[in-house]
Amino acid sequence: MSTGKAPKYKVYKDHRNEWRWTFHAANGETIAVSSEGYTAERDCLHGIALMKSSNDAVVLVEE
Repeated sequence: MSTGKAPKYKVYKDHRNEWRWTFHAANGETIAVSSEGYTAERDCLHGIALMKSSNDAVVLVEE
């Protein structure tokens, strides 16, 4: 999947004709996927924007 050395999001339509995204690390490995399909591409892109803005989210580690 990797065509470069930067992480990237891939936006596509699934078998139900819904928009989805996957996030790929720089090495091409998939590390995150959308948990739902979107009927509108703009809603899928909004989901990506929400993920990008979550870098300040608290990380809870359960033991």
